[in-house]
Amino acid sequence: MDGFSRVELLGMSLAVCDSSQLLDHVFTELDSGRGGWIVTANLDILRRAVLDAEARELYSAADLRVADGMPLVWASQLSGRSLPERIAGSTFTSDVAARAELRDRSLYLLGGAEGAAEGARVALLRKHPRLRIVGTSSPWLSSPATDEEVAAILEAVPVAPDILLVGFGSPKQEHVIRKLRARWPRTWMIGVGITFGFLAGQVERAPLWMQRSGVEWVHRMVQEPDRLVRRYLIDDLPFAGLLFADALRTRALGVVRKRGLR
Repeated sequence: MDGFSRVELLGMSLAVCDSSQLLDHVFTELDSGRGGWIVTANLDILRRAVLDAEARELYSAADLRVADGMPLVWASQLSGRSLPERIAGSTFTSDVAARAELRDRSLYLLGGAEGAAEGARVALLRKHPRLRIVGTSSPWLSSPATDEEVAAILEAVPVAPDILLVGFGSPKQEHVIRKLRARWPRTWMIGVGITFGFLAGQVERAPLWMQRSGVEWVHRMVQEPDRLVRRYLIDDLPFAGLLFADALRTRALGVVRKRGLR
């Protein structure tokens, strides 16, 4: 057991932890010879889990789901059980690299646009020169990846890394991780989305104030309007209203139950 309590949002169970606690857990488990799988869940991932039974089952298969999205943190606060902070996959990647350098743990970077994983490797080594990155690759994969495509990934990596960062976007990255888990049971696997693009300089990340205030998505949408306008404005914004309404309902039910017990 990981020792974290859970907050449930629309049926998705999220670990109540901050990035430091999550980092400690990952490296403690590595020291004990155990691997795991982390889903960094944002509003779009939660929406998929609610609307699609197959996606719900996929995300539920992970060992831990954490909130990579301020709407999830805000909803937890409205429900009366607060998540301590947003754990952004992109920021957590840098934290993992720093700790891995200190603990001499190996990383493999898988995914991203062409050249993104290699560019991310260069950027991470510039900041962490003793970090062991044992390889990178950005293959084209089906969605979901086929057994043959996953076999090619395994063949290209001679030794299982301690930590595998997978940046194909969701749910493609989760499909890949689920297939790799049985082959690399002692590896920690984390879906990190667009992170390699940020690190490689292919995509500009929003300023820190936008990240912290929960409007990083606006910055992303302006950069990729053809791909993201529909997702953010038509799909995700109305769903956020549903999420907040359910959180308020959960809080109200909790108050009613407390009063009934008195």
